[in-house]
Amino acid sequence: MGTASHLFRTGAALLLACLLCPWSAARAEISSFAFVQEDGSLRISGYVVRLYGIYIPQTEQACHTFINPPMCAPRAALALEFKIGGNFIHCAEQALNPDGSVTASCTLDNENLSEWMLRNGWAVALPNAPFEYGVMQDMARAKGIGIWGIPVDNFRRFRR
Repeated sequence: MGTASHLFRTGAALLLACLLCPWSAARAEISSFAFVQEDGSLRISGYVVRLYGIYIPQTEQACHTFINPPMCAPRAALALEFKIGGNFIHCAEQALNPDGSVTASCTLDNENLSEWMLRNGWAVALPNAPFEYGVMQDMARAKGIGIWGIPVDNFRRFRR
């Protein structure tokens, strides 16, 4: 009986230690309306959020003239803004960046925004991104859509 009691106390102590360790703390959830900034990052509830696993290269400016007032920004940021369209975004923090921004996996109606950007050719998969991100990037590139169909500067350094 002494061994069982000792194992129970040891297990309980380990469980308590795990619950109190900072590395086991739950990641922050950020949910609200999102505003797309010119660099493709999102402003959500006072946070600057960068989409996980992707780089959004700067593209030439374009304007949506079918809205009033017209909205002008780099094409990739406009595509993301058009996708989000003032809807509620849910983000799960992945990392806190040195500049104070947050890298997060964000969804709109259960659709991953990083994956949407990649599938539509508006982003480049980062080297540490999931394998599927590189496949989505390659498929968009093969189709010649998004950034793969227009001239872009400074994105080759992030290619796989």
